[in-house]
Amino acid sequence: MGGGHGTAVSLRALRLISREVTGVVSVADDGGSTGRLRAMLNVAAVGDLRKCLCALADPENPLTASFEHRFTVGELTGHAVGNLLLVGLIDATGNLEESVRAIAQVMGVTGTIVPASCEGVVLVASTEEGPTRGQTSVAKASSIRKISVDPPNAAAPTVAVEAIENAQLLLIGPGSLFTSVLAACVVPGITQALAGTRGRKIYVANLRPENPETAGFTLQDHVDALLRHAVVPDAVLVDTSSVFAEQPCSLPLIVADVVGRNGMVHDVQKLSQAVMASLL
Repeated sequence: MGGGHGTAVSLRALRLISREVTGVVSVADDGGSTGRLRAMLNVAAVGDLRKCLCALADPENPLTASFEHRFTVGELTGHAVGNLLLVGLIDATGNLEESVRAIAQVMGVTGTIVPASCEGVVLVASTEEGPTRGQTSVAKASSIRKISVDPPNAAAPTVAVEAIENAQLLLIGPGSLFTSVLAACVVPGITQALAGTRGRKIYVANLRPENPETAGFTLQDHVDALLRHAVVPDAVLVDTSSVFAEQPCSLPLIVADVVGRNGMVHDVQKLSQAVMASLL
């Protein structure tokens, strides 16, 4: 559950445990290559979908190797090959889910990648300064209280809802709390499915607060934000070296070594092992 690099790491970790993995991915991004394509073609955000497709794709597939390639000349500068392929399919077919499914089949994806909503959505935040619209603008805010999506009645794909309801384990995060993790969770159908699932829900905390989105946040502040949006994890997983490891939390805490060598991102193998240990 979520978007961006964090969700891609979680997907890779889960694939070491099971081949039956589903990524439910936010389509609210409006920055960079994705934002430019949304503005031109009025399509859903595809950048996070691209990252997650690559996470579960066959590494030997030639398309997988080129999917993240970015052009460096002319009007194509900054655009990733995967983004262009995805928006091309969406523009031609008018169907977001089918386009993602078609690309996944060609790339030899093991598992399923599905958008959190059936259409592109705009992220809306309630802040102390007033409402803020658009993921890029929301990410720059520092007093976010609550977020939602526009349209407010955006439908969640049936595949996503059923995957959540039937899952044995759900990893929420890591990633930007409001603009990635909750951006996927606040789609109404997704929120309802999370409330109704019997699967074990683990929130994978970031390694540190994110400036400015969660600057100064304690671990409990992160948890409180999830709870305000009706996302109720069964446990919270934090890295042993994180500032959060020594902080109190109202939810059961799992403390494990899950950081990568560079100290900036979670390690796939370590995260997989920590998740498995939490299920024993």
